[in-house]
Amino acid sequence: MLENPVWAALSGPQACFAEASGDAARYLPDVSPWCALADPADPAAWADLAGLTDQAALTAPVIRPPDGWATVAVIPGVQMVGHTMTGVRDPEVVPLTETDVPEMLDLVERAQPGPFGKRTVELGHYLGLRHEGRLVAMAGERFRLPGWTEVSAVCTDPDFRGQGFGARLTMAVAAGILEHGDLPFLHVAADNAAAIRLYERLGFQVGHDVVFASYRLLP
Repeated sequence: MLENPVWAALSGPQACFAEASGDAARYLPDVSPWCALADPADPAAWADLAGLTDQAALTAPVIRPPDGWATVAVIPGVQMVGHTMTGVRDPEVVPLTETDVPEMLDLVERAQPGPFGKRTVELGHYLGLRHEGRLVAMAGERFRLPGWTEVSAVCTDPDFRGQGFGARLTMAVAAGILEHGDLPFLHVAADNAAAIRLYERLGFQVGHDVVFASYRLLP
């Protein structure tokens, strides 16, 4: 399940956010750009995907698209799991909702944590830290699959980095995930050694390698 988290989410707890066709699915475009295949090695699933979109972002341990799809970008990554985490609630964090989306999108633009759309906040609980009323850091929940919820969008305004905000928010989000009975997991770029060390200190363990890749359907 963790090796194909987007499919597990879109065919399970987050099916309400899905557009699906056979063995392919994608999040609604204003929610998230991620797509999924029941089996990334199955050409028939790729044919189903072509019926949904001509541009696809996918993540899995190994992805080899069939003829007819061009690779746009591939980023090696690591999935990390929190089997033994406890999480820590933080009295200074504030919940973020749809009314905060303009500020969240502005922070994403400055901090560049990865894809985040107008409706991404609907995927789970998001928390933030403010300085003099200004949103300067946030983190939240993205992929939700049976027994697991992903910590995502961990980011801090460049002017406020180095103060531990990301670690605090990660632990606060993890605490909420654990309280509703799931285990936390997350993804990080394989070359981001500092982030991997930080998440290990917070209680995450390296699970397996993944790739984050985008593809384009050839005309």
